[in-house]
Amino acid sequence: MGNTKRDSGDQSQLERFRDLARELEADESEEAFEATVKKIVQAPKPEKTDEE
Repeated sequence: MGNTKRDSGDQSQLERFRDLARELEADESEEAFEATVKKIVQAPKPEKTDEE
């Protein structure tokens, strides 16, 4: 509860997350988020097959 000190395991996970975000060129801006959402929304729906 309310621990502000993190274990070394948590810190390394945080660093791995940050490294991956940098590698993927993640962007925290609202404009980038909105642009990504629009791409997803505008994507064509996959055609259904008889198996579904």
